[in-house]
Amino acid sequence: MGDYKLSASLRGHEDDVRSVVFPSPTTVASASRDSTVRVWSLQSSSPPNFDSTIKVHGTEFVNALTVVPPTAEFPQGLIVSGGKDQIIDVRQPTKAVGDNADALLIGHGNNICALDASPDGKSIISGSWDMEARVWTVGKWGESTVLKNHKGSVWAVLAYDSSNIITGCADKEIRIFSPTGQLTRSIKTSDVVRALCKLPANHPSGAHFASAGNDAVVRLWTLEGRQLYELHGHENFIYSLAAFPDGRLISCGEDRTARIWEGNQCIQTITHPAISVWTVAVCAENGDIVTGSSDKIVRVFSRDPARHADPAAIAQFSEDVKGSSIPKEQVGGINKEQLPGPEFLTQKSGTKEGQTQLILEANGNISAYQWSTAASEWVSIGTVVDQAGSSGRKITHNGKDYDYVFDVDIEEGKPPLKLPYNLSQNPYEVARKFCEDHKLPLTYLDQVTNFIVQNTQGQTLGQSAPAQGADPWGTESRYRPGDAAPAAPTQPPPPRPKILPQKEYLDILAANHLPILKKLAEYNDALVKEGRKDLSLNPSDIEQLNAAVTLMQKGSTKDIDFGAIDLILKAATEWPVDKRLPALDLLRLLFAAEEPVAFLTTERNFLQSLAGSGVFEATSPPNNTMMAIRSIDNLFRTDIGRAAANDAFDLILGFVRPFLESAHRNLIIAITTLYINYSVLLTEESNADRTLHLLNDLNTILLCAKDSEAVYRALVATGTLLSLGSDFCEAGRDILQLGTAISAAESKVKEPRVKNVVAEIREQLAV
Repeated sequence: MGDYKLSASLRGHEDDVRSVVFPSPTTVASASRDSTVRVWSLQSSSPPNFDSTIKVHGTEFVNALTVVPPTAEFPQGLIVSGGKDQIIDVRQPTKAVGDNADALLIGHGNNICALDASPDGKSIISGSWDMEARVWTVGKWGESTVLKNHKGSVWAVLAYDSSNIITGCADKEIRIFSPTGQLTRSIKTSDVVRALCKLPANHPSGAHFASAGNDAVVRLWTLEGRQLYELHGHENFIYSLAAFPDGRLISCGEDRTARIWEGNQCIQTITHPAISVWTVAVCAENGDIVTGSSDKIVRVFSRDPARHADPAAIAQFSEDVKGSSIPKEQVGGINKEQLPGPEFLTQKSGTKEGQTQLILEANGNISAYQWSTAASEWVSIGTVVDQAGSSGRKITHNGKDYDYVFDVDIEEGKPPLKLPYNLSQNPYEVARKFCEDHKLPLTYLDQVTNFIVQNTQGQTLGQSAPAQGADPWGTESRYRPGDAAPAAPTQPPPPRPKILPQKEYLDILAANHLPILKKLAEYNDALVKEGRKDLSLNPSDIEQLNAAVTLMQKGSTKDIDFGAIDLILKAATEWPVDKRLPALDLLRLLFAAEEPVAFLTTERNFLQSLAGSGVFEATSPPNNTMMAIRSIDNLFRTDIGRAAANDAFDLILGFVRPFLESAHRNLIIAITTLYINYSVLLTEESNADRTLHLLNDLNTILLCAKDSEAVYRALVATGTLLSLGSDFCEAGRDILQLGTAISAAESKVKEPRVKNVVAEIREQLAV
């Protein structure tokens, strides 16, 4: 067989594809920053054609994916995914996206970035930015074993065998643990470790596993910690590794390539028309490979001509690569005068597979070519551009030109740090380097990345920016690490002079509109197939919803037709409970403008509609309840909404009180956001009875809540209410015994921001 060629391009994801698995020749699974996990099934084989089904649709990036092999308990295996919401979703492949997961594994305190399953199907290994790896026993979902001693994000995990678990970490170490959590060996490396893979038994090198990371080198190791080989060829970070059954390796990374290795030589380089190739996997049965990249596409490659794509698709892939714009920064310093002309391509051969050569074309452009050993020729892989996607306006910082130089406040009273960024760069890697250069906690990574994306939205090269809402803790252009989006995990902000009282209302408006609409349409199709004409929407209704969502995306919520609002309300309150979530999500977004709020609160009395739908009953799916409360949170965004929330104070608190002790993270965060908003409202219009009711409820939350964000928000709401005066401090201290609840909160969450706000509350209570 010859080189690998394109077999199929799988399109459907709406953001970067971060993880792929290839469990069988007919099945591929992929996870994306568009908050979904898709399973792609082979429909026809000549040429290969796959169709996808969404299995998981969350609200945050999905970064990690693995498949548990079939067992007696789960004969079809399990799909396991995790990401920014800190929850590991475990489900059987036959389950639909709206079905409950077989398990939701909770324990990590930050973004989940790595997953693996043991070969025997008995355990799942996870790695996270919280500097922990965990071992979960399949079928016994309640507890996990923590693999400790990491000093940075755990970027890679490998369930090597029944005796050894291997982790790769941002602290530049590889660690080998026993399944019980005992550290048996630590291997120091030269840079951050991002990828691990197991090598087949009796590998020709004598090695047992491979690693790779920020230094662009693949290393082969024994379990005893001895390095045997280094594989050089990549020109930037390596993100993923996989092994073929015959011992060959494939790696991929930030240099846009997937590279196949035999022995210690790269034998083929597959360049992608993308900024990053994030992930790669191998099908053990037929040796085909699958990649996922920043251009949102999953691609399958095969050596078998019978599984190649049609010639037109292969030619198009080649043209896409050739037409790529390569940022100048990715190829280093360039002196045009020293570059060879096109004649070089016919006069000189490459010295190794994947070697890159820059050529000064006759028209003055600089093109990049890559040497293909198999074809014995130079292959065009794109045009080098000074600043692809740049507006042309440059800012000089430390002698270099950038598209942006942001001010970042780390500590009050000190000069801001400078964050330089070019549109051709990967936002995450810029954020990582910024944190490392300034010795900031890795917990800031996600927040700095989001800040870059938000402030360059619509201009990022080669990938769409994820939808984000405004920073609820303030709207200044200067970014402060530690500030958080409402539904995202928040890490401790640096000390600030004064936290209390809270003066801003919080809303929860971040959304990825198109997936929400697509899911609503899928559910509507299901109702049509079930013959539920009384509930389903007709084609003209769907068109009306399309128009409404388009307006939402543009920020023109006030222009939405009231008929579309009625359709959303119908689906949110009358559809079967397992199909309501997308409509509830759209309902939440309608509160971005006065007009929809006025219509829903006066003409339709949406609070009564929600109550009548059962969404606040104990039997309601928690996500439905959470989304309904988020809608109420957003009432405080507008004057008419605040008036409605004020009038319905007792009714709304009656809705949420049954859930004050809930362990559902997003639900309790939605509730504590509501209490913050009411506390801000009461600072404008003091009401003693209402203040005491809120303090009593917050006392309950502080005693029960374990999530750090929920605890922090409950404390902020409590402190804001106590700032109303000494009478409330006295009641909180003597009647409600808030001191006990505050001490309980402080003991559960060991974060500086919690310590700071607790200190302010204690000062209030001491007066």
